[in-house]
Amino acid sequence: MNTATKLVAYTAGLAAIFAAALGVGATVGSPIDMSSTTHDSHTAPVSDAATAAPAGLQVSDEGYTLTEISAPSTANSPGTLRFRITGPAGEPVTAFTDQHEKPLHLIVVRTDTTGFRHVHPTMDPDGTWSIDWTWPTGGTYRVFADFQPAGGPALTLGRNVDVAGTVTPAATPPTSRTTEVDGYRVDLTGDLTTTGGPLTLTVSRDGKPVTDLQPYLGAYGHLVALRTGDLAYLHVHPEGEPGDGTTAPGPDIVFHSQAPSGGTYRLFLDFRHEDTVRTAEFTVDAATDSTTPAAPAAPAGHGH
Repeated sequence: MNTATKLVAYTAGLAAIFAAALGVGATVGSPIDMSSTTHDSHTAPVSDAATAAPAGLQVSDEGYTLTEISAPSTANSPGTLRFRITGPAGEPVTAFTDQHEKPLHLIVVRTDTTGFRHVHPTMDPDGTWSIDWTWPTGGTYRVFADFQPAGGPALTLGRNVDVAGTVTPAATPPTSRTTEVDGYRVDLTGDLTTTGGPLTLTVSRDGKPVTDLQPYLGAYGHLVALRTGDLAYLHVHPEGEPGDGTTAPGPDIVFHSQAPSGGTYRLFLDFRHEDTVRTAEFTVDAATDSTTPAAPAAPAGHGH
């Protein structure tokens, strides 16, 4: 099977998976929002989540648009990824408010939730963001721009990018409360639910708790959650911050999270130790509280 045929087959498979995911969404309510546009360590009340559009599923929101993305078209071909954010009048946005020490966070993941990356491109004076880029495999990737224009709302916008190359679609990993990365063990306690509550991630190495985590982007950890099937997006930060006199540098990193609906989510925890940032991955099922109002389904045409 040649590369083009493989990509067509893979895209057809993704379409079937996405259609099934929409069916699930109609049953359990809208995909994840969980106040990603506030960037607070605490999420919005359920009533807000019930009316807000899912984060990351839109190309445009509140007058701001993530432009078409220029990037290498095939896997394993080094190049540059570029895009702009345009404002209500169609002009390139060139002034941003820093969110956790950066004017823009770029999250990239393949639509089967593999290949997760959290990076920070640089902006030219004309508003063009760019970063050196190589796609590891073929497939369809979701690119999320997480930012706040100066004087404007905090937003997460997303676009898909199709990449030619060999693709082996990955099944969603089974749910687990323990994962390992580069010799570190991370344990998850607490449940992701529609009523909200704490999630504690505990970092250890060689059986000993890690108590000297280093600040990374103004926090001891960053957590991104993506709902499987539709990749609706949440980026939250832990309770407390380095240097506040109360928050310990590990082993525990505590987040407050709230899911607007049940379903399966992929969690990605970034933490920094010994001058290296690592990402621990989990799969969790969010429990549904029957008293939580169901959020409306995402409108069609939001960047899928």
